[in-house]
Formats: sequence, structure tokens, C-alpha cells
Amino acid sequence: MQTANVNLPITVTVRHEHVTDALRDHAHKKIEGLHLDYPRIIEAKVILDVQKNRHIAEIILFCANHITIEAHTEGKDMYAALDETIEKIARRMRKHKTRLMKQHRPHRNESIRHVEERFFREEVLDHPEGSDIEPEPFIIHPENYAIRTMFKEDAIMQLELSDRPFVLYKSARRGCLTIVYRRKDGEYAALDVKD
Repeated sequence: MQTANVNLPITVTVRHEHVTDALRDHAHKKIEGLHLDYPRIIEAKVILDVQKNRHIAEIILFCANHITIEAHTEGKDMYAALDETIEKIARRMRKHKTRLMKQHRPHRNESIRHVEERFFREEVLDHPEGSDIEPEPFIIHPENYAIRTMFKEDAIMQLELSDRPFVLYKSARRGCLTIVYRRKDGEYAALDVKD
């Protein structure tokens, strides 16, 4: 889960007034301080406008999966308008995530298979291969994992919504088991599990 906006391109545009460094820094800090859960922000645009003592702040976020979130507020001064707009953006991000989570809940009629996790003690490494005795697994934390049939895009969305390091699913296109995980550079990779 991404918890900070790292190297986020933020464009601050001011109309009918000159932008000060303090105002630009305030806008940058507010956007970089947005708690990221879902969706992941790719680019942000801030438009600040002053019209006859009306201070209007507008923020447009371009996010992953072609999601655009925007909000604008009119306030008594630019800092207040900017703060209120950030609150609106955060609410809309939470609302968007909640809507997606409701949409991706498993339905009762779907068939669910579970994969059992097994861990072995360290002595198993020295176990001779030709031996008739199978090593006894020891369970650290039993966890059932539901395997659902879905498309890769849905699996990536489920990965974004959870704190798991991977998502295992049955591909709706190819019919094989596939693992989607996040690489160190932040991009996604998929591995097909062959029999």
C-alpha cells in the first residue's frame, strides 16, 4: 500500500494574482499529505483563482486506472479554500474506495477454492531426498485464500484495495491460475501457474 506521494508531479496555476512561494509550498504539502489507499495518484493540478475578493481553489487528481477526482471550493482566503478543497478530495477518494469494495465483494453463488499454506521446520533442509518418510509440516498461521475467477484488471484493483503482497486468481481469459504482485519499482507483474 502506498502511504506517501513520492515524486508526484504537481502543477500550481494562479489566475488574476501572483503566486507566492508560501502558497505554492502549502498546496504541495497538502497534496503530498493525502493518505493514499486507493486510487494511486499519478499527477495533480491545482488552480487558484481570485475574482473580486472571491478566492477559489480547484484541485484535479489524475489517478491510476483512468480515474479523475476533482473538487473546488470558494473561501474567504486562499489558504482556507485550499484546505477545504483537500478535505473534499479526501472524502471523494474514500467514497470511491468504498464503492469499489462493495462492488468487488464475493457473491454467495461463486465457487471458492482454498489453498492451504504449509511451513516446514529447518531440519527438512537436511532431509534425504530418497527417504520414504515425508517431512512433517508445521503450521505458523493457517490462512485460507479464496481463489476467484476474474480478469487481470480486477486482480490489480483488489491488490490496490488490500494490504496483501499478491493476489492469486483464476484468469477469466486464459483459465489458468495467475499471481499478480507489485514489483519494487511500483509497477505490477503477473505470473501464470502451470501444472
